Amino acid sequence: MKPLSRRQFILAAATGLCSVSTGHARWSIFGEDASLKSDIQGTIFKNDAPASPWKWSKIAYYYKRMENGAVMCTLCPNRCRLSPGDRSVCRSRVNLKGKLFTLAYGNACSANIDPIEKKPLYHFMPSTTAFSIAAAGCNFRCLNCQNWEISQVRPEDVHHLDLFPEQVVQEAVKNECSTIAYTYSEPTTFYEYMIDTARIAHANGLKNVWISNGYINTEPLLALCRVLDGANVNIKTISDDIYRRLNGGRLKPVLDTFVTLHRQGVYFEMTHLVVPGYGDSDETVQRMCGWILEHLGPDHPLHFLRFFPSYRLNRLAPTPVNTLFRFRELAITEGIRYVYLGNIPGHEGNHTFCHECKKLLVERQGYRIAVFRIVDGRCRYCQTPIPGIWPLVQPDG
Repeated sequence: MKPLSRRQFILAAATGLCSVSTGHARWSIFGEDASLKSDIQGTIFKNDAPASPWKWSKIAYYYKRMENGAVMCTLCPNRCRLSPGDRSVCRSRVNLKGKLFTLAYGNACSANIDPIEKKPLYHFMPSTTAFSIAAAGCNFRCLNCQNWEISQVRPEDVHHLDLFPEQVVQEAVKNECSTIAYTYSEPTTFYEYMIDTARIAHANGLKNVWISNGYINTEPLLALCRVLDGANVNIKTISDDIYRRLNGGRLKPVLDTFVTLHRQGVYFEMTHLVVPGYGDSDETVQRMCGWILEHLGPDHPLHFLRFFPSYRLNRLAPTPVNTLFRFRELAITEGIRYVYLGNIPGHEGNHTFCHECKKLLVERQGYRIAVFRIVDGRCRYCQTPIPGIWPLVQPDG
């Protein structure tokens, strides 16, 4: 698909056109009548590769050559084995004549300036902005995906912007963003684009944050950690069975990602979308908090998000707000020090309280900081260190 100019891209985004070009997406993973209880793991797209690389192609950084011209992608736990002409589960990688190529390099399908709180990152450079980019593709098949128009399609099926790594950094600097965020779809699927951009960003004094499902193998993650400043990783559930039924993946690789980030000293927060009927019980939340405390400690913020009907779960009701309130209190009681609620405006679960003296430190009104009482990374009242990456200049409020 022909790329858009910057002006065309902005106009298209404003009118809702910067998503899927209709008629090309391939829904061979599960049909309209598929049971929501089935395993929805993605499959290889046979003979779906283009005839040759295009402008936005690059040889993949992680793959193995196999017999008869086949290759195995070693970027994520799907470990797609592709014969010549095949396309990966994430739709963004193809085998062209015995080499693995990414088709998502420099062709951003979304580019926006966001408050960092939108990621959500509440303890990372509050009141600053992130230049946010995405390319098409995802290695999951989440039934509740909110961005399916760009995550569940091929790179050539979306309107996109010519925005190579150097240009991403230039745009971030020009728009006075302190951070570049790799987000919206699944950044692991545009790994080469992400890590090359992140390296240039660091060389220019910018920070990098990764907003991800955490489904990545350890070797590429360790390389990425060297240029990451922060992350928000989804923990969909603590049940492998639900990961398979709801997301088309597995639990253990995601837990391994959290442990790797923690050991590498990358600052991160966690997000858990509470989907009714999919592990939304007190016992599940207790087990999840228990795992977090045992392996990661109490200081990584945990965000419980309210579910709203979307994509293939559009017949479900939204998460009851009382369920979110109960889960927040339960997590705090279990020992998680910073627990937040998303998609519930006005609740105190949007604010930050000192875990020691319990006083209000950060009051948020939407994405705006109304009150900020953290000085040099410490509680203004009792001097307790507050985990996070805090700005040198006090935010407004």
